[in-house]
Amino acid sequence: MKDTKTALVIGGGIAGPVTAMALRRAGIDAVVHEGHDGPADGVGGMLGLAPNGFAALSQVGVGGLGEPVTSMVMRSWTGKRLAEFADPAGTPILHAVWRSDLYATLRAEAGRQGVKIEYGKRLVRVDDIDDQVTAYFADGSTATADILVGADGIRSTVRGLITDVTPRYTGLLGFGGRPVRVPGLDTPDRTMNMLYGKHAFFGHGTFADGRTGWYANLPRRSPIPLAEAAALGPAHWLDVIRAEFAADRTAAPRVLAHARPDDLVIVGALEDLPTVPVWSRGRVVLVGDAAHATSPSSGQGASLAAESAVELARCLRDLPHADAFAAYERLRRPRVERVIAAGARASSAKAAGPLASVVRDLTMPLAMRLLARPGKLAWQYDHRIDWDAPVHSGPR
Repeated sequence: MKDTKTALVIGGGIAGPVTAMALRRAGIDAVVHEGHDGPADGVGGMLGLAPNGFAALSQVGVGGLGEPVTSMVMRSWTGKRLAEFADPAGTPILHAVWRSDLYATLRAEAGRQGVKIEYGKRLVRVDDIDDQVTAYFADGSTATADILVGADGIRSTVRGLITDVTPRYTGLLGFGGRPVRVPGLDTPDRTMNMLYGKHAFFGHGTFADGRTGWYANLPRRSPIPLAEAAALGPAHWLDVIRAEFAADRTAAPRVLAHARPDDLVIVGALEDLPTVPVWSRGRVVLVGDAAHATSPSSGQGASLAAESAVELARCLRDLPHADAFAAYERLRRPRVERVIAAGARASSAKAAGPLASVVRDLTMPLAMRLLARPGKLAWQYDHRIDWDAPVHSGPR
């Protein structure tokens, strides 16, 4: 029998609102507490929402997001076509969506469903005593509920209360470019072009309105803090990015020629979390990047966060919180760590040196033919959560 009626959700980004909506569907009253003073409108670059993530979001009433992408084409820096990944039926293999649009949609839908989001609530301490948990915030206020969910990202404050884990640098710096019009690339074709450049990685796609969105991953031996990267300014980084792709015989130089500093999104060092030893302690539990951050190269970060939010809510619907947390981790850990490992391999391919790049370009056609076999990637993209199926307790 479940014992959870109320929940505090820490973090109002992507995972937080989805978790709160899923908990409400499970009959649990959830309030989101966000550390920033207001909504993070306009923040973030382009991300991929996979079919499994699309399905998870539909469980909380969210849909119709992003631009459908029906194929991914990989090319070398010379323009040579290395491989293509697509569904023979023409079904979208992902939806390209701007994080700011996803964030705005989730926030609006959460509000429509009655989820309260409180801003300026930076968590500083948690008391987990007896049958309740109390959160203490920097503004001097407190909040109490049956459980507390840490949905506060890869540098989670809540995770620091449970275990000590440091994010791992992937060897890449990330940048995004808001859509621009590029002559000759103004016809939408639902293709995401993945360019393994001579020195760095570049992705671009032309959307329904004829504008092209792009992103770049630049190999760098050591990470640079986001604040330091931002201080150098978008004009500096756009010059750096253009220089990295100047020798490439792909569309990258042409796209970058039309990019403007004002449209550059500086993401900074790309990181992941290979494994988090424990996802819960007492009445506190982790979800999303706080529990299982994957490299952006996996294209699964937002999708996994949505899945975990739904799975956590389903477990709390059917079981006491301790059993629910154990079942949630048991159901999710093998899958998310497999995706994290795949994302790490993808990041490594992007950061390959000159010799490794030659090997990669020679072997990729065969590797992609193997991956394109029916069912080869079904474990990742076809994953669906059956909301109506009961959850049973197991070993903690």
